[in-house]
Amino acid sequence: MPIRIGIYGYGNLGKGVELAIRQNEDMECVGVFTRRNPESVQTLTGIPVYSADKVTEMTDKIDVMILCGGSSTDLPKQTPYLAQYFNVVDSFDTHAKISEHLKNVQAAAEKAQKTAMISVGWDPGMFSLARAYSGAILSQGKDYTFWGKGVSQGHSDAIRRIEGVADAKQYTIPVEAALQRVRNGESPDFTVREKHKRECFVVLKDGANAEKVETAIKTMPHYFDEYDTTVHFISQQELNEKHGGLPHGGSVIRNGVTGKNGENKHVIEYRIKLDSNAEFTSSVLVACARAVYRMHKDGNFGCKTMLDVAPVYLMKETRETAIAKLL
Repeated sequence: MPIRIGIYGYGNLGKGVELAIRQNEDMECVGVFTRRNPESVQTLTGIPVYSADKVTEMTDKIDVMILCGGSSTDLPKQTPYLAQYFNVVDSFDTHAKISEHLKNVQAAAEKAQKTAMISVGWDPGMFSLARAYSGAILSQGKDYTFWGKGVSQGHSDAIRRIEGVADAKQYTIPVEAALQRVRNGESPDFTVREKHKRECFVVLKDGANAEKVETAIKTMPHYFDEYDTTVHFISQQELNEKHGGLPHGGSVIRNGVTGKNGENKHVIEYRIKLDSNAEFTSSVLVACARAVYRMHKDGNFGCKTMLDVAPVYLMKETRETAIAKLL
C-alpha cells in the first residue's frame, strides 16, 4: 500500500512536491490543502484541492502531511498545530530559530504520538548532513559553505520593497578565487565580502531615480552593505525572459589534517547545482516523508531533523537491497 501524502500549501514548493511524488511509486498524493478558495486552484496533475479549514477531517486518509508554507510566519504556527493530527515534514529554514521551532514541534508531536521532521531541504538539510559527516571524519579541520550561483528569493524580495522598484532578481555568486583557495586545501579566514558577491537585475517603475535605487540597494544593512554588489537596470521583458527561473546551488567543503603533526591534508566537498531550487527542495521533502512514515511505524515519535535519520529510512529500497546495492 503506498504512503499517502497530503500537501499543505500550494506555491512553488507545493507544486514541486506534487511532481516529486509522481517519481516515487511507493507514494500517492491524497490532495492539496489551501487557504485560498479551492475552486480557484488548478493543480498540475489533477489531484484534489481542499480547504485548509477541512484538514483535520482527513486525519485517517493521510500518512504524512508535507508543509509548504514560509518560514517567517507560516511554519512556526502551522507545524506545531498540524503535528497534533498528522505526521509532518517542513522546510523551516530560519537557522537562528531552528532550536526554538524544534522545541515547539517536539511538544506537540510527542503528546500526540506523531512523528515530525523539520528544517528539511538543502541548507538546512543536505548541507547540514555534509557538514556533520565531514566534521565527524576530519575532527581537526574547518568548514566552508559557498552558496550559488543562484537566486536568493529573500534578497530579491528586499529589493522589490525599495521605492521605485517594480521587479527584481538577485543572484548570490561565490568569489571564485576564495573557492579555489579552499578547494586547494587552504584554511583561510574570510570576510563575507571575500566569499560572495551579489548581482542584481532590477526593473524600475516609471519615473524612478536609478541612482537613488542603486544606492539604496548597495547600502542596505544585513543584505548588501557588506558585499561587492553590481546592479543592472533592465526591462520587465528581459527579466522575464532571462531571469524567470529559480536556479541555485553551492558547496560545503571541509579542509582537515591527519598525522602525527598534521602533515597530511584532506579536502571533502559536497556540491549541488540546481535548475530549480523549489523542485530540489521538494524532492528532499518527499524522501523525508518516507523516513517519517517508517519512523512512526517503528514507534519513534517526536520531532526529528535530518541529523537524526538513518539513510536507509530515506530510500525506496529495503535495507537489505540498499546494502547490497551501495556497499
